[in-house]
Amino acid sequence: MASKTAAVVVDFTRIYTSLGLGKETIAALQAFRKRHGEAQRAQVTYSSQPTTVDFAHYRSVLKNKAIVDEAEKLSKDFKPVSYDVSEHIKAIEAFEVKAVTKAKETEEKIDVELKDLQATLKNIEEARPFQDLTVMDIGEAHPRIIETVETMMKKGKWSVPGYKEKFGDLNLM
Repeated sequence: MASKTAAVVVDFTRIYTSLGLGKETIAALQAFRKRHGEAQRAQVTYSSQPTTVDFAHYRSVLKNKAIVDEAEKLSKDFKPVSYDVSEHIKAIEAFEVKAVTKAKETEEKIDVELKDLQATLKNIEEARPFQDLTVMDIGEAHPRIIETVETMMKKGKWSVPGYKEKFGDLNLM
């Protein structure tokens, strides 16, 4: 009965939202909970019914007493088959351990990625607007640009290769 009280206390809607589950997963979990509830109700219904068969009643109602005798003999001789489910339980437990391990690894990867994304977001938020940047700021960020410009100035090149092809010649003379 402790499991029934625990199931009543659990707030599944809060769990669904806090875990960030998808619509399909939530629908599958709700369908499972519904089937589980129906199975529990059926079990309660059937466990309250008598499990013995009144063969004397059937002897008084039926004319063929041999059938009732045979049914009673089969009922007494019936022994339910027992299955060894320990292998299945071990397989389920092994799968559960792997699933938990994989979930923890995924959680760690997501945490690292979230930290990176938060750092990137912080850098973006703290960055100066584009219109406030100076040529020196860009040069400090990418020293290769300054080296290229200095090399071009030393060689006497005052035009950027490919500029005229891309933007056209704006000279009026």
